[in-house]
Amino acid sequence: MDTRRITGQTKIMLLMADPVSHVVGTEAITAFMRAAGHDFVCVPVHVGARDLATAIQALRGFRNCVGSGVTIPHKIPVVPLLDELTPRARMIGSVNYVRRDADGKLTGDNVDGSGFVRGAMEAGIQPAGLRVLLLGAGGAGRSLAFALAEAGVAELVVSNRDHAKAVALVETVSAAYPGASVRTGEADATGFDMVVNATSLGMIGKDDGDPVDFATLSADMIVADIVMKPERTRLLQAAQAKGCRLLFGRQMMDGQLALARAFLGL
Repeated sequence: MDTRRITGQTKIMLLMADPVSHVVGTEAITAFMRAAGHDFVCVPVHVGARDLATAIQALRGFRNCVGSGVTIPHKIPVVPLLDELTPRARMIGSVNYVRRDADGKLTGDNVDGSGFVRGAMEAGIQPAGLRVLLLGAGGAGRSLAFALAEAGVAELVVSNRDHAKAVALVETVSAAYPGASVRTGEADATGFDMVVNATSLGMIGKDDGDPVDFATLSADMIVADIVMKPERTRLLQAAQAKGCRLLFGRQMMDGQLALARAFLGL
């Protein structure tokens, strides 16, 4: 198959985001699916919050679309617009992939957290037994919280600018995993084994502060950022300067691609 060609036979997946200029995952998704033998292309689509419902309704009628990826800021607002959720997405309360069936039915799943854990393990990092500071309780943060609890971290501390969201997430994760040690906390990395940024802070075009006090980072930590552009966010640059081990947004993307392929039915 000529991977440069896009024809009427090509299966299309959208990726809805706002803004869209930072999106680079479409290239990785396309390359992965084509390497697996699929005539496939993933296309970024700039959808504002007010237009999300219209865009999702339009997706139902796009017969050569297998579905859509969903990223900032749509992972939670998209949930009530879909027909069905996987048990995982229902538990998490956010979605990052939408599958379109032949009849236009839309089903949502969330493989952010599972992809992060898988990517970390493929990099030789075992989350089990680690004390983890999770920054962010939005769509991606919710998915990571559940996946890290399932992976057996020793303690999970959730920090979020909207403290009520952090409290709600902790309560939900604790109910799903009663044996897990989960609580809210401040954006202070002191004493943690791993720090994970699941916010948009550090993304290109974002100049609204940093997700954690960089002075609290230390060389014995693993520092991860789910932002893909730039590859080395301000957080990762600061962590590198401290001698920390780094995990990049691309590693989470790579970890979730096989899960996404199975969900989309390819």
